[in-house]
Amino acid sequence: MLKRKAVAQAVSFALATVAFGSVAMAQDTTSGTIQRVEVTGSSIKRATAETASPVQVVTREDLAKSGKTTVAEYLQTLTADGAGSLPTGFGNGFAAGSTAISLRGLGATSTLVLLNGRRMAPFARADDGQKSFTDLSTVPMEAVERIEILKDGASSTYGADAIAGVVNIILRKDFTGVTAKLEAGESKYGDAEMGKGTLTWGKGNLDTDGFNVMTNIEVYGNHELMNKDRADRKWIGQGDIRPWGYAANSQFAAGYITPGASSPTPVGALRDPKTNNYVPLPGCSQFSPVVNQDPAGGCLWYQDQFRSMQPQIGGHNLYGRFTKNLDNDLQLYAEAGYSRRDTSFTLTPPSTSSTVAFPPNAANPTGVISYGNTILMSPNHPQNPYGAAVRLRYSMFDVGPSTRSADNAFTRFVVGIKGQRYGWDFDTAYTHSKSELDLNYSNMINMRVLQAALGNPASQYFPYYIGTQASKNPASLYAAMVTNATSHSTTQLDIVDFKASRELMQLPGGALGLAFGAEHRREKLDNPSLSGTLDGSINSSYVAAKGDQNISAVFLEVAAPIIQTVELTGAVRYDKYKNFSSTTPKVGVKWTPLKTFALRGTYSEGFRAPGPAESGVESQSTGSSSVRDPVRCPGGVPAAGGATSVDCAISIGAVKVGNPNLQPETSKGYTLGLVWDPLAGTSLSLDGFKIRRENEINPLSYVEAAALPTAIRNDNNLVVNGVVIPNTGTLLLSNAPYQNSSFTEIKGVDLDIKQRVRLGDYGRGVFGLTWTHIASWVRAEKTGTRYQYAGTHGNCDTSNCAGTPKDKISATASWDYSQQLNVTATANYRADMQNVYFAGDKCANAFANGSDAPGNCRLASFTTVDLSARYNVSRNLQIYGSIQNLFDKIAPLDPLTYGGMSYNPMDASGAIGRYFKVGLRYSM
Repeated sequence: MLKRKAVAQAVSFALATVAFGSVAMAQDTTSGTIQRVEVTGSSIKRATAETASPVQVVTREDLAKSGKTTVAEYLQTLTADGAGSLPTGFGNGFAAGSTAISLRGLGATSTLVLLNGRRMAPFARADDGQKSFTDLSTVPMEAVERIEILKDGASSTYGADAIAGVVNIILRKDFTGVTAKLEAGESKYGDAEMGKGTLTWGKGNLDTDGFNVMTNIEVYGNHELMNKDRADRKWIGQGDIRPWGYAANSQFAAGYITPGASSPTPVGALRDPKTNNYVPLPGCSQFSPVVNQDPAGGCLWYQDQFRSMQPQIGGHNLYGRFTKNLDNDLQLYAEAGYSRRDTSFTLTPPSTSSTVAFPPNAANPTGVISYGNTILMSPNHPQNPYGAAVRLRYSMFDVGPSTRSADNAFTRFVVGIKGQRYGWDFDTAYTHSKSELDLNYSNMINMRVLQAALGNPASQYFPYYIGTQASKNPASLYAAMVTNATSHSTTQLDIVDFKASRELMQLPGGALGLAFGAEHRREKLDNPSLSGTLDGSINSSYVAAKGDQNISAVFLEVAAPIIQTVELTGAVRYDKYKNFSSTTPKVGVKWTPLKTFALRGTYSEGFRAPGPAESGVESQSTGSSSVRDPVRCPGGVPAAGGATSVDCAISIGAVKVGNPNLQPETSKGYTLGLVWDPLAGTSLSLDGFKIRRENEINPLSYVEAAALPTAIRNDNNLVVNGVVIPNTGTLLLSNAPYQNSSFTEIKGVDLDIKQRVRLGDYGRGVFGLTWTHIASWVRAEKTGTRYQYAGTHGNCDTSNCAGTPKDKISATASWDYSQQLNVTATANYRADMQNVYFAGDKCANAFANGSDAPGNCRLASFTTVDLSARYNVSRNLQIYGSIQNLFDKIAPLDPLTYGGMSYNPMDASGAIGRYFKVGLRYSM
């Protein structure tokens, strides 16, 4: 047995060491009795916390040393976190205002997040319109005791849908006293200010008083940070990246003109009916600060003129727990929590040429309107010089930028009883949780009023003056044309569960452990679309999901130490849905030939039934991502006849509709590793892993959707030698129906090392390193096409298009002196990536001269160092502080991702810049 202690100290705030799955024996040294503990992934209490499954443990001490303000911030620094993770700054995503973790890059929906070992209601809007996930921002940081991350995939104990792993956030249960904390922070630029205050109170000792009650109150706020606030930080937040060799028409550019087409411009561009080319109206300098304008005559502007880099946030968390010892070894407990988080992002002004999708109806059986083709400027309009109705491209600066407000409220209540009966340890409870999300999008456009105001002289709103003449418009026009789009979404989860465990008999290696359990849960989702999107009457596509389901499950688990050095574990789970059922096993083995060395391995199977957003007949969403147009940019080269570099990395919409014929996903996971203490104070764990998820539920990939002959295109068709090639216009929208595709398979290695050093009179030091290497990340489609994403910028069908680096490393060095001072440094490393959508593909971006971009078609690696310190002034008072991105490293220029403006969202600290935090903690 490994002689290593599981640490869970109730200490407060400082910086980041990485805790490792090598946690060992929990023993009471005064009495000599061995305490049995329960570890995430197993319901059997045991003397050692080291099981066959790799479990990473993050203690309160680790959270304190990290300098991070929220649980999400910390978890998203884990090397096991990958593509599909949702950062705070992703304001133009489906689930804006939330935060989530994506273990192994399999998406947030494949990572099961628990609070005190039980599920929570998911965020009330699915990510990408599909993926149901748990919002980490609802968890109060100060109330966390520890976090356990189970890395070996599906868990027979908690749910077979935990295909990528389990994150179990365990809150404090026995706090006594009062602790108050205040902290504040700002960047080196004097902006992005944050403030946070917490108050924790507890009373009662369970052993002497027979009860404990604790409450935690947390209030916080963050100021909005605009992209233009980083105008002097090289390319960070810049839409115009021409100074670094790129073309003018990047993905964040607008107002430029190409043959037969124009993007929305603040002066307005009208299509000449004789040439079919767009001609801008005058006055560009009144609206755009861009000096080097479009040589084709357009009015260039970039999104950093308006967009947020980080949102405005305000919120609070309330948490309380009551525990009461009853007679006969029984304990009653209750938990209640409430979280409120209001988030606001600033985006760009609306345009007159949106393409929107919605459920087909009698008036529009296709369910698509391309307003760029249907909204025309009347020949009677004072600004139309052509004497005929003409198309226009106009960005409505006179209306102003749109803001997206996402106000989320989360409630949770648990009541349960646990104890011992007839030799069994049991725990049973009822859990209720609910998430309510109110969306409010300002400065949205009533497209029918807009259409009449531009094209119908008989309308009371005609004429709508644009560009430099917009000041002529009456307030009554804007009152009718400009609207707020709103929605109120809810998810609800109710669970009744029971589990019990005991020792049955003595085997040669110890006691045979048995556990069993059952749960019944009811899930409800009601996510209506924004007002005005049902029939395409505003400039936003329809996004909705609705459904409910009942799930019942039972599980059985055994732990058999068959000899002194070998323990076998096995579990099986049965899940019953309305239309599906599954039986999923898990087995593990741990061999400990030496007290300081063990080999371990697991095999598990998983199962995930289609969610309401994927299978509901009322579900539909429209997402967007960058693709290479196979028609206008074949082989990565703009086609002759009018195509440009824009077509080689164009953002398109894809309509995804619920499919009631979907089948469940299944998975198989394998781990094989070792745990070794080679020297005194040295611990090491090395685990290889493989996860294969089959029958995957995915929309048709954007690459394939772009190649469909049914894709909707503009009518600026290519013209070669005077011949118009039909259906070759600019790509706008395509269908990407949900389907059971083939499989995704990930292979990799996790390495954890920790070294403790005694420094005599100078205290002690702890050094740690966590490394995750992704050897292969393959996705296969039904057609047989395979995409290798490891080491590339893909998978861009997943939120952010952040990429899949092969290596992520976190290294820490911490020094404690005389129980008064702690200083910790943490380095986080992300490996470089090929700037391709998948391995073997053409470079995704090019410089203006046509060469691959960035240099050698690789996004550079990125490393930051954080520093924190805390000092105990007295027994009651502690001061602490941290510096994030100590050396003020600037994130590499990333021209492909849409999750950050010219920087990768994984490198957000390099975009914000050096950041300072200070705080006070007082206890009594």
